[in-house]
Amino acid sequence: MDSLIFDCDGVLVDSEAIAEATLIDLLAAWLPDLATEEELTAALGMTTANILGHLEARSTHRLPADATARVDATIEARLANELDAIDGVAEAIKAVESLVLPRAVVSNSRRQRVLASLATTGLDALLDQVPIFTADQVTQPKPDPALYRLAAAQLGCEPGDCLVVEDSVAGVTAAYGAGMTVIGFTGASHVPPGQDARLRDAGAWQILPHMRGLEALVQQWLDTRRLEADA
Repeated sequence: MDSLIFDCDGVLVDSEAIAEATLIDLLAAWLPDLATEEELTAALGMTTANILGHLEARSTHRLPADATARVDATIEARLANELDAIDGVAEAIKAVESLVLPRAVVSNSRRQRVLASLATTGLDALLDQVPIFTADQVTQPKPDPALYRLAAAQLGCEPGDCLVVEDSVAGVTAAYGAGMTVIGFTGASHVPPGQDARLRDAGAWQILPHMRGLEALVQQWLDTRRLEADA
């Protein structure tokens, strides 16, 4: 059974720029010896705890014991007031509905944030009844493939039957490592120069610069699979 899976942050909602700005502000005080903005390019897409652990290991300073909770609370407060859906994503979701593909959301954020983000942007109405899988369901989140393997198992499909839309190296690495085909999305506001090449290097099959192109890529994937099945 073919399935279409969306990451949430940076794919459905334009949240990564908000998260990145919040991290830069807080870490300037906590880890002042780091060029935080540069360090985050490699770390974004990971969980908050893993991002902080990655950065703390590169610093001579130590983070507050409650750093993860403080970062998450600050980001989520900003998301409630500032968050927008990715440009064109609502139209893209409606367009792929005609392809009659089961869909899911697989996010490295905690479930509470995903549900709030979808509600804030109104995407919850378009993704009603769509299964949501989040980092709190596994011991090893993205870039480990465990979360994507869990999603495939619960969707009742093989990993090779899944097409994933991801914006981060961590996310592409996880989905590709699980044996899925991955579209690397570069249309969010936080995307740094050269991200398309980084996503291809991580295993992305195609690069999607704007959501208006999603339907065509999904159809291309389906057509390729049908040709391979008929060969």
